[in-house]
Amino acid sequence: QVQVVESGGGLAQAGGSLRLSCAASGRTFRSYAMGWFRQAPGKEREFVAAISWSGGNTYYADSVKGRFTISRDNAKNTVFLQMNSLKPEDTAVYYCAAAPTLLPTTVHVTTTQYVYWGQGTQVTVSS
Repeated sequence: QVQVVESGGGLAQAGGSLRLSCAASGRTFRSYAMGWFRQAPGKEREFVAAISWSGGNTYYADSVKGRFTISRDNAKNTVFLQMNSLKPEDTAVYYCAAAPTLLPTTVHVTTTQYVYWGQGTQVTVSS
């Protein structure tokens, strides 16, 4: 089993940056594909970014492509989401999630593919 805990959320101005971290427990962390999702008030949870357990493959939602970067440090059981050029529409609760995978190159983009979820961290972008 894997437990994930997000941190790094907060308030930023439009055009600013924030870096989210996701610390995961468990010795098999490197066999989990990881993803970031977000949920704004009154909206469905949506995919943001994903990374394979090797770190070699990444995938982004069109809305964040070129602005956000997902990365991972398997030695530290941590996944990061670097968010640059933030926009007010990026305001949401951001969730980290883990999905067990067999292949080191697999990425997942739907909520149903993820098994373990964090509690979320709030990101608020002011205009």
